[in-house]
Amino acid sequence: MIKLPGLIDIHTHLRTPGQEQKEDFYTGTQAALAGGFTTILDMPNNQQPITTLDRLENKIKLAEQDIICDVGFHFGSLGDNLLEFQNVQEMVFGLKLYLNPTTGNFLINEEKLKSIYEAWTGNQPIILHCEGETLPMALEVIRQTKKPTHIAHVSSAEELSIIISAKEEGLPITCGVTPHHLFLTDIDGQKLGAYGYMKPYLKTQEDQDFLWKNLDSIDIIESDHAPHTKKEKGSDNPPFGVPGLETTLPLLLTAMSQGKLAIADITRLMFTNPKRIFNIPTDEDTFVEVDETEEYAIDNKNLFTKCGWSPFNGWRVQGKIKTVFIRGIKVFEDGKVLSKKGSGKIIFPRP
Repeated sequence: MIKLPGLIDIHTHLRTPGQEQKEDFYTGTQAALAGGFTTILDMPNNQQPITTLDRLENKIKLAEQDIICDVGFHFGSLGDNLLEFQNVQEMVFGLKLYLNPTTGNFLINEEKLKSIYEAWTGNQPIILHCEGETLPMALEVIRQTKKPTHIAHVSSAEELSIIISAKEEGLPITCGVTPHHLFLTDIDGQKLGAYGYMKPYLKTQEDQDFLWKNLDSIDIIESDHAPHTKKEKGSDNPPFGVPGLETTLPLLLTAMSQGKLAIADITRLMFTNPKRIFNIPTDEDTFVEVDETEEYAIDNKNLFTKCGWSPFNGWRVQGKIKTVFIRGIKVFEDGKVLSKKGSGKIIFPRP
């Protein structure tokens, strides 16, 4: 049995308010506990983007009724809400900006990006979804403003190489990768069809190998938990995104059993670095116990996420989450959630 600190996922989409058919705060935080995550941060690209204090406060009220783990929030911007920043900077863990088309149609250009960077005076990082040609543009703005920035879900050798060079240059940047980019390639995507359809797209085996080879240059593993219903995925225009909260740790424990990383890497990527980079409050009596030897198959029917499917359905993994404790209270044991709805805590950045 291995004891880990309660893991942190800085990148989830719990879909409330507005798209509760996909996920809600209760099912999403159940999935978090089942996956060994005791703290999760929720992204702002809801049906109505979280770009005002009113919308943020409403989201917090809804979450308080349903969550069963620690939950914090990110704020969003399209460049037209700069005056809102001063109202929310102490309430959120990051400012999420979308420089490429994805679910939610958040999209901003270089001019807007510069104005947003200059207006964000909080200590919390700016989080960027930037792929391909938007990455060098973003780095130029970071170079000019020196604002701490987290590049989300890096997926290609080219992008990670650029980020490694930017870090060597001394730019204040960190980066994350997702489990689907570490464990799936474009070949898997062809077999999965819409169930392997996400942004960034799945890349080549060479790209994936480069991510693993340069794991020391990656700061965070983030699930990018982005559930959609089977009906939506089966439509003529399937949305981007896959769930990930429940499968991330088992996949990484399996990789550990194969010698691809150590338990210290899991702790660094999913606790120590997220805590430090995003200034997240934690508690030493919050922890996870895993049996690193137990083997089982990931099965859609056992998932807590409301969408009820995983791109890793059927995968054999080694490493099972046995118990989860939050502030000394057992909240999950042997596949059962023990917490009452609403027993979780809304968290804010440490002062």
